[in-house]
Amino acid sequence: MLTPLTVAVAVAALLLAAWCGYAALRDQPVKDWHYLGMGVVLLLTIVQLAIGVLQLSGGERPSGDSTVVFASYLVAVPLCLPVVAMVSLGERTRWGSATVAAGALVLAVLQLRLDDVWAGGVSVG
Repeated sequence: MLTPLTVAVAVAALLLAAWCGYAALRDQPVKDWHYLGMGVVLLLTIVQLAIGVLQLSGGERPSGDSTVVFASYLVAVPLCLPVVAMVSLGERTRWGSATVAAGALVLAVLQLRLDDVWAGGVSVG
């Protein structure tokens, strides 16, 4: 995995979480700018997915016996924001913003776990 990209995705997700969390505190729904921010983070996760698939297809493997776990996290990461975006479209109150903030926090944690699995951390299962 590319550590700088993993860090960039995690930082971008945390910034998105803070931005949407601030909107929720101000009693505001998700706005178009928030969706643009989600799009930027989603684009980063898609680049990461492509690089991860290329590495796996090129014969590189995560340390230990955790290829399935790594692939699961790799697929789950880009799905996180579209799911919360759909929920926020249906919930046009402050809770939509809070949902996006929570989803972005989950995405940042998934990034840490993805990097941990690649480096040979303890696998789930």
